[in-house]
Amino acid sequence: MTAHRVLIVEDDHQLRAALARGLREEGFTVSTAADGASALRAAEADAVVLDIRLPDSDGRDVCQALRARGMDAPVLFLTAHDALVDRLSGFSSGGDDYLAKPIHLAELAARLRAALRRAGPAHVPGRCALSDVVADLAALWPATAPGLAVQTPAEELTAGASPEIVERILAPLLDNARRHAATTVTVRMEPGAVGPGVRIVVHDDGAGVPEPARDQVFEPGFRAEPANGHPGAGLGLALARRLARSVGGDLTLEGKTAFAVSLPPG
Repeated sequence: MTAHRVLIVEDDHQLRAALARGLREEGFTVSTAADGASALRAAEADAVVLDIRLPDSDGRDVCQALRARGMDAPVLFLTAHDALVDRLSGFSSGGDDYLAKPIHLAELAARLRAALRRAGPAHVPGRCALSDVVADLAALWPATAPGLAVQTPAEELTAGASPEIVERILAPLLDNARRHAATTVTVRMEPGAVGPGVRIVVHDDGAGVPEPARDQVFEPGFRAEPANGHPGAGLGLALARRLARSVGGDLTLEGKTAFAVSLPPG
């Protein structure tokens, strides 16, 4: 069986060498890069371990650039900070997992193997209870952010997608809503509007997407005019829509301030 290829992007030489040595002992084939520019020039990998604080760039920007090139390998962020805002923004930039320093090699190897299993060709989309995924994301909501109101249906709704996929779809929507809301972000779970399936609607009470931008908001790299001083939306929405469609669902803009995720039934 061919060993999985892992690219480690870390500017600290000692940590980079230690991680490379340890992952090789765990059976991975390892290449390394010390900065974002080197990472973008590196050979293809099956997974990327990416430090957020790099000398020449933000790791989240590097992740977005890799995704824009069509790379769909799992990305695991490393950071010295375990701030909830950092975790949400890491997911919204296309990351799959998040590990705070100091790094425990056994945990890193286990997380890489789990991410590679989820991304493998034999991966089954799976199913999940929407309320559980939303509750996990709500637990990351910063205390200093606008209020978060979660509307849970009387009956449990199950989506035909893994919890990891649903989380990666919802994380950039929540991050955008948090940055643009005036006072409140609302998450509503409901049965599909047409036929079987489920929907999650993320709404904020901010100024909303400008009229001229509504047809472009899902284009990779597009950024609307700043609202409340925050530009949007970069690659997050484009990646979220691509993920939703990959499991037979979709992501649409409803009105000015609501993004609706539709997913197949579980």
